[in-house]
Amino acid sequence: MGAYVYILLCADKSFYVGCATGEDLTIRINQHNQGHFPGYTHSRRPVELAWSQYFDRITDAITAESQIKGWSRAKKQALIQSDWETVQNLARRRGGKSKKV
Repeated sequence: MGAYVYILLCADKSFYVGCATGEDLTIRINQHNQGHFPGYTHSRRPVELAWSQYFDRITDAITAESQIKGWSRAKKQALIQSDWETVQNLARRRGGKSKKV
């Protein structure tokens, strides 16, 4: 079973990064907007989908979610805009060298 990783734009203009199994991401976004989750998005409604990607393996989705949660706001915005050059530039370490994978 696969999963989506998604970024929501909250009413306060902050971002929320989440992960959802299944094939209908619309249901998950509606759940956030209806207040089903008492966490971060509950007091920041309404939310709207800013970006999502489907992963065939849930383990890959969980890894991506965790990674994106650690990104700066600027890097998340670049991802949302599919600005891969900026994503890559923001991935560089402070010393100017790319992180080895």
